[in-house]
Amino acid sequence: MTQDAPRHPGLNLGRHHPEAHAENEKLMFGFWVFLMSDLILFGIVFATYASLTNPMGQAGGPTPRDVFSLTSAAMQTAILLLSSFTFGLASLALKYRQPSLRAWLAVTLLLGLAFLGLELRDLVQMVADGAVPQRSGWLSAFWVLVPLHGLHVAAGCLWLAVMLVQVTLFGLTTQVSTRLARLSLFWHFLDVVWIGVFSVVYLGGLA
Repeated sequence: MTQDAPRHPGLNLGRHHPEAHAENEKLMFGFWVFLMSDLILFGIVFATYASLTNPMGQAGGPTPRDVFSLTSAAMQTAILLLSSFTFGLASLALKYRQPSLRAWLAVTLLLGLAFLGLELRDLVQMVADGAVPQRSGWLSAFWVLVPLHGLHVAAGCLWLAVMLVQVTLFGLTTQVSTRLARLSLFWHFLDVVWIGVFSVVYLGGLA
């Protein structure tokens, strides 16, 4: 099997990173297991949210139409999808050892922070409007689901910042390259989960 042959779902680093390409074989399998376990967690929270999106779960309190801004949610979606595209460009720069790698990672980080800023603004506004977790079962589920995803994005941003430092200090060593490959999977995973959040929570709530 050549170094360019796909070995696992994810970024195959190829002949430009022969040692990292081989190392990814076992690392990616374990990371996929982690992502699937995280997906189960999100699935449970999604199911809880869906079961409480009804008048009984809302307990006479605020409804999605009272507290959600579709414009803000759409902006967050666009920003996160754009960050997935820029991380894709960073992944190509990693695979082919292009000097633009750090620039694309930095752009992705800025987009992730912009997403978090918009989400935090919306959550602060919800608190000001009295849409707090203790108000109803539906709001409790919302405050678990959406901030849980936001916490993952914050962890991804921290990981991005650490990797920018490591790329600058150590270059594209085997460890750095495989860490970036796993971070790429994690970041795209968060985008997929957010599509579910946007569809179920925002579009479903405002339909």
